[in-house]
Amino acid sequence: MARSRPGGVFAARWRRRAGSATVAWLGLVGAPVGLPVGAVESDPLPVPADTARAQAVRSYNGGVELLLARSYAQAQARFEAALKLDESIAEAHNNLAYSLRMQGAHNFERSLRHYNRAIELKPGLAQAYMYRGVLYTQIGDLARARADHARLLTLHPELAAKLEQAIQGLERDDRSGIAAQYE
Repeated sequence: MARSRPGGVFAARWRRRAGSATVAWLGLVGAPVGLPVGAVESDPLPVPADTARAQAVRSYNGGVELLLARSYAQAQARFEAALKLDESIAEAHNNLAYSLRMQGAHNFERSLRHYNRAIELKPGLAQAYMYRGVLYTQIGDLARARADHARLLTLHPELAAKLEQAIQGLERDDRSGIAAQYE
């Protein structure tokens, strides 16, 4: 099951590799982008024993590793492979959407479709609402960004606060924030 805050061996290994003092929000605020302590990507999933889903989950988990390394195109390929094997993995849709979004505005429409599918599959997946809200902010749809923010207030208030920062940055025309990475 995905958690909104990475923990355990995987996250500890990443924190040692990245260093908590040098990271910024994963594409949420400014560049360079990285993962903070307590990032909001969907964590690796436990691999089921000897099932058809196991290969899909292994591919997904490999995508998470690549996402953490900011290898977005490679992560995209792993998430797409996982979804070909098992289209029902909401976390794979969420992280695929993120990987696409991080590769530029030309991917925003496709990214939005995957955020929507992640939410359809798992309505409580807070990360998908936050990052979809960021995407809405990037494309200038503040009404929908605010709707995702309202949903996040009930699901995960800490993520709602991060989305609020992104929305506020755009409302102030703070181009050094989330939109700057695509200009």
